[in-house]
Amino acid sequence: MIRTIVVEDSKLVGHALVDRLNDMPEIEVVAMLENAANSVVACTGRNIDLVLMDVCTLNDESGLEATSRIKRDSPSTKVIVMTSMPEYTFPEKARLAGADSFWYKDYGNSGLSDVVRRTLADESVWPENMPPVTLGLARSQELTARELDVLRELALGRSYEDIGKNLGVSLNTVKFHIRNLLVKTGFKTTLQLVVEAVDKRFVLPKY
Repeated sequence: MIRTIVVEDSKLVGHALVDRLNDMPEIEVVAMLENAANSVVACTGRNIDLVLMDVCTLNDESGLEATSRIKRDSPSTKVIVMTSMPEYTFPEKARLAGADSFWYKDYGNSGLSDVVRRTLADESVWPENMPPVTLGLARSQELTARELDVLRELALGRSYEDIGKNLGVSLNTVKFHIRNLLVKTGFKTTLQLVVEAVDKRFVLPKY
């Protein structure tokens, strides 16, 4: 049996995930947790084979941080990071944390059982595309990687000068990207743009 832990702060969603896993005869769900930090403790010395890890969990505990700790302490444990939020940095952050696979709960063509079985077969499963988000007049796919970097810095409350220092570009370059962001999205101010990006969970400064 594949001893499995589900980490999900919504009890309703958590029970739904457990029900779907219970339909897989090789899976044994040994715990359902709401807090990512508790999953690190739960994996210690218990021979856990698989963890389904939500990114944002109870008390703002990061599933990404918990994934990194689990993979450091128990490298053989498979971790599938999952989320329903379109925050554009999550897949790359999950890779850096050592996750084996990444699954969008509400988007994409791969179902949970497919991702689980492929991951257990030592395949790394990642979404081909990110959930599309509309920011004003623009779709998220229309924004460049550097514009996204600047948008995240703005959401963190950084000044133009600090953004330039953090990204290694000049102040004029920062202003250039911000002008492009405003033109593409149709917003009049950076505040309107940031509010929209955060409200739609495209940028989550805490994570």
